Amino acid sequence: MDGEFDQTDAGPESAHGEGGGDLDALRTQLAEKDKEIAELKDKYLRALADSENARKRIRQQSEESVRIQREAILRDLLPIIDNLERALAAARAGTNVGTIVDGVEMTVRALIDFLRAQGVTPLQSVGQAFDPNRHEAVDHVASEAHPPNTVVDEFHRGYLIGDRTLRPARVSVAKQTGTDSGKRNGGEIDTSDIENS
Repeated sequence: MDGEFDQTDAGPESAHGEGGGDLDALRTQLAEKDKEIAELKDKYLRALADSENARKRIRQQSEESVRIQREAILRDLLPIIDNLERALAAARAGTNVGTIVDGVEMTVRALIDFLRAQGVTPLQSVGQAFDPNRHEAVDHVASEAHPPNTVVDEFHRGYLIGDRTLRPARVSVAKQTGTDSGKRNGGEIDTSDIENS
């Protein structure tokens, strides 16, 4: 029995000794994982800071680019203002009206050239078919000289920027003559006929 007792005592001590080695290995692994997590967290925070700095840099560059373009456009307008001021000074001094008109015409041409340089072109409307995307009908006129839904007159010129409408032209549009097709509701003109065509 003494032999059995010795084996029982030896068993737990040897098992405890082996368990201590496993515990030390687990502690070492845990310390390595903690170190790895700390390194990854540091890398993450650095990447986050770099991303925020890049975002700020891009925003500043974008704002600077817009500011430079805006200044360039405004600088190009200044000579046109100079020409208008000269025309006003000539008018006040009693200069020949023809000279003033010539100066104003040159200024208008300079403005149109400036707009063209910015990609803006005037819209030709008179004689064209009414297009609700490019025209705003403000009047309907009976006209035998023009087919129905044709632009007859232009009150304000329209402008395009590229293929898009910057400002629609305000126009009068021909309607059919000799019929009441354009009159409804006690004589009021219905613009839906024009807009739906």
